[in-house]
Amino acid sequence: MTDQGYTAAKAEHPAYEGDTIWTEQEPLIDRIPRWLAMTGLMVLILGIWFGLTATGLVSPIILPGPGETWDDIVFVGRNMVTGGYVLEAMWTTSRTVLYAFAQATTLGFSLGVLVGETKFGERAVMPYLVAIDTMPKVAFAPLFIAWLGFGISSKVALATFIATFPIVVSTAAGLYAASENERMLFKSIGATRMQTLLRLKLPTGLPYFFTGLKIAAVGVMAGAITGEFLGGGEGVGALIRVSASQLNTPRVFSLIIYLSFLGLALFLMVVWLERTLVFWRKSDKPSGMG
Repeated sequence: MTDQGYTAAKAEHPAYEGDTIWTEQEPLIDRIPRWLAMTGLMVLILGIWFGLTATGLVSPIILPGPGETWDDIVFVGRNMVTGGYVLEAMWTTSRTVLYAFAQATTLGFSLGVLVGETKFGERAVMPYLVAIDTMPKVAFAPLFIAWLGFGISSKVALATFIATFPIVVSTAAGLYAASENERMLFKSIGATRMQTLLRLKLPTGLPYFFTGLKIAAVGVMAGAITGEFLGGGEGVGALIRVSASQLNTPRVFSLIIYLSFLGLALFLMVVWLERTLVFWRKSDKPSGMG
């Protein structure tokens, strides 16, 4: 190889040495299969958990052992299978989450279109929405309870209140996702504003919209459980409050784990809808990440 060729190859490939081009290999930790990495991490967490409780470094009142927690998970599972009080509480929480998620989706999408498609929404409505979003939303729970009572309505209102804003922002951002060339093309063929919205902006902005839905799926769970925890005797949040007052930490842990399954199911439902409706979008990201 000539000096000029060597210099050009070295400039193009910084790892070029002599007649060999050294390619940087992926770190060993990144080559571990996902299932193996997740299993190993779970074993590590359980080992640390067992060590802390078995050696007495942490009081079982504060952190129950894995065995105690597993026994209570089995008990709660049997209670739900046999139609016990936990099943009734889980059904109440599920209804709260689904009602609130549906309301947040409808309200958030409507406000997002208003903000993203009109100057009035952008200049007048959006500043108020941002101001409301900066407030500590959990502090509104006593107000919703005072206005709507201790029933399911106050919990739905709080969960909707928490989950709406991410959908508003993602929907508005999605309406701006279409390129200027695409907008000019629709304008040149005489498309109306509504046709441009329905046939260009909304389809292009669907990935952004679903990103907001994923964030809202997490927020709506937090809102529903917070409302149940603060007021009323229905729902899993109320069971957690009672168990915590009785220092029954294994029960608290087991109820939280079953709630995580409910939240995961809602999140996966959104992911499935995204893959079904936004079928043209190809991504190398892990499942559920967009």
